[in-house]
Amino acid sequence: MNWDNRISPLLGELRNGGVTDPAVLAAIEGVPRELFVSEPFKARAYENVALPIGRHQTISQPLVVGLMTQALALTDRKKVLEIGTGSGYQTAVLAPLCRRIYSIERHPQLHDEAEARFRHLRLTNITSIIGDGSAGWPEQAPFERILVTAAAEDVPRVLLQQLAVGGIMIIPIGVDEHDQRLMRIKRTTDGAETEDMGGVRFVPLLPGVADK
Repeated sequence: MNWDNRISPLLGELRNGGVTDPAVLAAIEGVPRELFVSEPFKARAYENVALPIGRHQTISQPLVVGLMTQALALTDRKKVLEIGTGSGYQTAVLAPLCRRIYSIERHPQLHDEAEARFRHLRLTNITSIIGDGSAGWPEQAPFERILVTAAAEDVPRVLLQQLAVGGIMIIPIGVDEHDQRLMRIKRTTDGAETEDMGGVRFVPLLPGVADK
């Protein structure tokens, strides 16, 4: 099956699911998802499902990736903090849409594999490190956009403090994986405005760096 036959039905599903921003759809179309999944799952790379990537982590469902990316309202002038690099798929989708991405991954193996993919795809506006994503990246703050790909109990204050006034954070909230809500947080001069984007299922946001 060729590239067009694999990606076109997926893009149709994303449009039907609410991903309507042409730039976001073009970014997803431009990222070869099969590079971000392990060999046993490559045949399913263009299904609209989450897939395991090792270390008890997953590559997110393309619809969720599209909706989260769209909700960030990116431009090529925005600096983005991503908490949870994972396979690097979401990072690669963000790359053509923003000025620079700073991405943090707590699993050294996943970080190293993602960095190799970024080099292969010649994505030069991504800086990634192994670290504690729950602490953010204070040396590079403030960020106009923050994307969190793991579920927190509540909006982390430390991340909100690293978000620029007027900036947007997308984050799953909820400790029970069966009762998580995707939240869009906009920082204001006197606090934050929140919008519930619906139910999702993500791994938990954990502190510290994982063992190799």
